[in-house]
Amino acid sequence: MRLALIALLPFLGAVLPPLVIRAGRNTCAAVTFCVTLAALALLLVQAPSVLRGEAVAAAVSWAPQLGLELAFLVDGYGLFMAFLILAIGLLVIVYARFYLGRDDPMGRFYAYLLLFQGAMLGIVLADNVVLLLVFWELTSLASFLLIGYWRHLPEGRQGARMALIVTGAGGLSLVAGMLLLGEAAGSWRLSEILVRGELVRASPLYLPALLLILGGAFTKSAQFPFHFWLPHAMAAPTPVSAYLHSATMVKAGIFLLGRLWPVLSGTEAWFLIVTGTGLVTMLVGAWIALFKDDLKALLAFSTVSHLGLVTMLFGMGTRIAAVAAVLHILNHATFKAALFLTAGIIDHEAGTRDAKRLGGLLRLMPITGTLATIAAAAMAGVPLLNGFLSKEMMLEAAAHTDYAGLPWLVPVLATTGALLSVAYAARYVGHVFLGPVRRDYPHRPHDPPAGMWLPVAILVIPVVAIGIAPPLAEPVVDLAAAAVTGGELPDYHLALWHGPTPALLMSAVAFMGGFLLFLAFRPIQALRLRLPRPEAKAMFERTVGAAVAAARLTTERLHDGSLQRSLLAAILVMLALGIFGFLSGNHTPGDRRLLPMSFPALALWLLAVGAALAVLVRHRHRLVALVLTSVVGLVVSLAFVYFSAPDLALTQLSVEVVTTILMLLALNYLPQTTPPEPSARRSARDLGIAGACGLGIGSALYAVLTRDPSATIATFHLAEAKPGGGGTNVVNVILVDFRGYDTFGEIIVLGIAALAIAALLESALSGASGQRLTGLPGRLEAREAHPLLLVVVTRVLLPLALTVGLFILLRGHNQPGGGFIAGLVIGTALIMQHMASGFAWAEQRFPLDHHALIGAGVLVAGLTGIGAWYFDRPFLTSSHGHFHLPLLGEIELATAMAFDLGVFLTVVGVVMLTLAKLAAIGRKAEPHEPPSVSMDIVLVETGPAEAATRQEA
Repeated sequence: MRLALIALLPFLGAVLPPLVIRAGRNTCAAVTFCVTLAALALLLVQAPSVLRGEAVAAAVSWAPQLGLELAFLVDGYGLFMAFLILAIGLLVIVYARFYLGRDDPMGRFYAYLLLFQGAMLGIVLADNVVLLLVFWELTSLASFLLIGYWRHLPEGRQGARMALIVTGAGGLSLVAGMLLLGEAAGSWRLSEILVRGELVRASPLYLPALLLILGGAFTKSAQFPFHFWLPHAMAAPTPVSAYLHSATMVKAGIFLLGRLWPVLSGTEAWFLIVTGTGLVTMLVGAWIALFKDDLKALLAFSTVSHLGLVTMLFGMGTRIAAVAAVLHILNHATFKAALFLTAGIIDHEAGTRDAKRLGGLLRLMPITGTLATIAAAAMAGVPLLNGFLSKEMMLEAAAHTDYAGLPWLVPVLATTGALLSVAYAARYVGHVFLGPVRRDYPHRPHDPPAGMWLPVAILVIPVVAIGIAPPLAEPVVDLAAAAVTGGELPDYHLALWHGPTPALLMSAVAFMGGFLLFLAFRPIQALRLRLPRPEAKAMFERTVGAAVAAARLTTERLHDGSLQRSLLAAILVMLALGIFGFLSGNHTPGDRRLLPMSFPALALWLLAVGAALAVLVRHRHRLVALVLTSVVGLVVSLAFVYFSAPDLALTQLSVEVVTTILMLLALNYLPQTTPPEPSARRSARDLGIAGACGLGIGSALYAVLTRDPSATIATFHLAEAKPGGGGTNVVNVILVDFRGYDTFGEIIVLGIAALAIAALLESALSGASGQRLTGLPGRLEAREAHPLLLVVVTRVLLPLALTVGLFILLRGHNQPGGGFIAGLVIGTALIMQHMASGFAWAEQRFPLDHHALIGAGVLVAGLTGIGAWYFDRPFLTSSHGHFHLPLLGEIELATAMAFDLGVFLTVVGVVMLTLAKLAAIGRKAEPHEPPSVSMDIVLVETGPAEAATRQEA
C-alpha cells in the first residue's frame, strides 16, 4: 500500500515535531523536512508508470457492500497536484524554520502543517468518494489550527473561525452532492465515475448534485460570494499563507472541478454557473486587491482573482480551456507562493507590511526585491515569464466564448481582469520596492538569511525557465490535462509568439490600461472611498449573529431543560413514524400458529404486568420502584428460560443484579421520594401516549412472531454458527463474529458511558453538590461497619465466583455464557467484596486502574479484529480450528475468545469504575472515618460518666 502511505506518512510524522523539538529547532525542522521528503520519494516512485500513461491504483475493502474502501489513485492530475503539495511543502518547511520566532511553538506548527499536508494529499489521491470527503473535512480542521496558530491574536482566532464556518458549511454541501453523484453513477469509485459522464448527465440527480458539489468547491476555493474568508485567514503566519492559500488548500476546490470535469462539464448549467462565478470572482478579487495597503491582503485578493480565472477556464468546458487551467495552476502556485514568502520577509525585516510605510526597498533588500519583482511580473503576465503563457491562453479561450448570447461579454470582462492584475502587480512593486529610501521604517530593512530567500529563489526558477522555454512545461501540462479531460488533447503548443491573435490585442490593452490605472491610482482611490463599499466581514458577522440568536431562541423554546418534554417529543415522533408506516404499507396476517397458553406463562405475565403497574403507582418512592423494576427484569429472565434462551436469561439476570446494587448505592445519596406529579390531565395524556406506543410495539411483535422464521436472517445464523463461526452457541457467535463490529462499537459506547458517569460523579464531590454531601446528617445504622457474616460469606464465595466467571467466559462460544455475562458475574463478586470489607480494604487487594482496564478491553477487542486483516479477511472475522495439545488432548480454539476477553475486561472495568466513584461520594458524605481494617467495631465517643461506669464494671 505505497499509495496509502504517501497520504498517511504526514499523519504519522505529525507526532514527531512536538517530541523532537526538545532536541532543538533545527532538529525539529529537519525531521519535518524528512517526513515530507519521504512522502515525495514514495510519490516519485509511481511517476514512471504514470508517465507511461498508466493510472496506478490500490484499494483495501472495508465494507464493500456499502462501497466503503481505502482506495487511492495516482494518475497524471493526481501526480501533478501531489507533487506541488509536497515540493512547495519542503520549501515552506525550510522558510518557516527562519521565519518563526523563538517564542513561537515550532513543534506544534510543524505538527499542524503535516496534518494539513496529509489531508491535501488524501484529497488529490483518493479514489473513493467517502474517503475524499473525509480528507476534505480534515483540511478544514487542519487549516483552522494553522490559521489560528497565533492564538493570542484576536484576528487570528476570528479568521480561523470564519474559515472553518464557511468551508465547513461548504463541506456539508459537498457531502450531499458527492453522495448524489455516486448514486447517479452507480459507484463510489472516482475512477469508475469519471467514465460514466453520459450516465450522470442524463440522471435526474445531475442538477442537484452539480449545485451541491459546486457549493463545496466554491467555498473551499473562495469563489464569489464566499471569497471574504480568505483575506481574513491571512492573520496566520506567512508560511501558512504561502502554503495553504496559494499552493494547496484553496486549490482543493479547483482541483475538484478539474477532477470531475469529464463527468459534470458539457452542460449549459455547468457552463453558465461555473464560468459566470469564475468571471465575477476574477473581477471582484482584482478590484479589491488593487486598493489594499496590507501586502498579504493584496496578495490574498489577487489569489481570489486568479482562482476565479482558473474556475472560469474549467467552466468553459472546452479541452483547450482545461489545458490553460492546468497550466495556470502550475504557474500560480510558483509565483504566488514566492510572493507570499517575500511579503513575509518584508514584514520580518522591515517590521511592517503596510505599503504606505514602505518604498525604496529594492536598494536595501536587493535579493528580496529582485525575486519579488520577477514573481509580481509573472502575476501580471509579463512576457518571458510563466504567467504570460497561461494569461495568453486564458484570453484566447475567452475571445471565443459566447456567454448567454453575448459574444463580447467574456472577452471584455476577461481583459478587464487582466488589466486589473497588471495594476495591482505594478502597485506591489512600485509602492514597496521602487521610489526613494525612507527614514521611518519600523526596522532598518535588509535581506534575510539564505534560509528565507533561498526558497523564494527556487520558486522563481520555474517562473523564469517556463517563461523563456515554454516547451519545458508541456510534458507536465499534457500529463495532467489528459487526466482532466479524460481523452485526447487538442493540438496546441506553448510558445512566446503565436502571431497576431485576438489574445495578443487583448493583452496589449490590459498592459496599457493597467499601467495607466497604476499611474492614476490616487485619484481613483479617492473616488472609490466616496462610493459605498459593502464590508463582507460585517455582513458575515451579522449573519452569524442572527443565526446564533435564532438557534438560541429555538433551543430555549424546544429544549428548556425538561427531560420529560424531550422524551415526549422523541416518543411522539417515533409513534408518528410507526403509524405512517402501518397506514402506508400492505399487511397480511401471519399463518404461524401460536403456542398454547400454560399456567406458568400466564402467572409470569400477570406478575410482570402487576409489577409494571405497581411501578407507576409507587414511582414516587424510589426504593420501592427500584425493587419493582427488578421484579420485572427477573420475570423477563424467567421468560427467556421458558422460551429456551438460557444465554439471554443469564445476561438479563446478571444485568439486573449489578444495576440494582449500583442504583441502591446511588439512591443512598438521593431523596427518598420524588417531587409531586403534575396535574391529572397531564398524567392522563402521558398514559394515553404510553399506551399507544405499547400497543404499537406489541402489534409489531405479534406480526413478527406469527410469520415463518425461515424467511428471516435467523435461519442463516442457525445454519452458519458452527461451520462459519466455530461455535454452537448461536447468540455468542452472532455477538463476536457475525455482528462483532456492532459489539465492538457497543463496548466502546459502554466505556464512554462509564467515563461520563465517572466525570459526573467526580463533579458531585466539589462545589455546591460537595457541600450538600458534607451536610448530610450522620446516621450510624449499625455498630458493625463490616458485618462479620457478610465478610465471611463474600470471601468464601469469591474464589467460587471467579471460577464460575472464568468457566462462563471459556464456555461461551459453545454453551450459554460469554465475556459479557462473565464480566457481570465477576463484577458482582467484586462489588460484594467492596460492600462487605470496605472500598479501601478491597482496593488494596485489587490495585487495578479501572480506566486502564476499560482501555485494555477495547484495545484487546480491536487488535483481535485487526488481526483478521493479516489474513486478507474483513475486520473482526474470527477463525477457528481443532488442535492437539499435550495432556489436554484434542481441543477447539477460536479467535473469538480473545474478542470475548476484551468484552469481559471492558465490562469489569465499567462496573468497578462506577463503584469507585460512588465510594468516593460515600467517603465524602460519611461523618466518621471508615475503619481501615475489615471487621472493626466502630467505637462511639462516650462521656466521662459512661467511661467511669465502664471502668467500674
